[in-house]
Amino acid sequence: MIVRTLDEITGTDRDVETEHWRSKRIVLAGDRVGFSVHETVLDAGSVNDFWYANHIEAVFVVEGEGELYDKDNDVTFRLAPGSIYVLNGNERHQLRPRTRMRTVCVFNPPVTGREVHDENGVYPLITLPAAEDKEAS
Repeated sequence: MIVRTLDEITGTDRDVETEHWRSKRIVLAGDRVGFSVHETVLDAGSVNDFWYANHIEAVFVVEGEGELYDKDNDVTFRLAPGSIYVLNGNERHQLRPRTRMRTVCVFNPPVTGREVHDENGVYPLITLPAAEDKEAS
């Protein structure tokens, strides 16, 4: 069983800050559960370009409002608390929070926590070697 709090992640290598967002990686590939879970908070008024070419991502909006622009299909969606979007086609997208937005994100395959967005907003696919137990971080 894994039990963690956001407080114990704060300030560790699982707490990643950029210019416009902060992501706390709650569950990572090393936990060996088949997915990763992150709390991501995005700044109001920011424009964030992402493309998860190697992962499926589901994003649930907990707080705040904004827009999701699907760059592949030229469609814009309004987001508010209770909204979810799933990038099941690896869509290139832009997230534009109107207010501070807090989201919970799930990735499959799981991210390791070492990924960095490249110039296209893509996370590389980093996999961990098979393990006989679930003791990996």
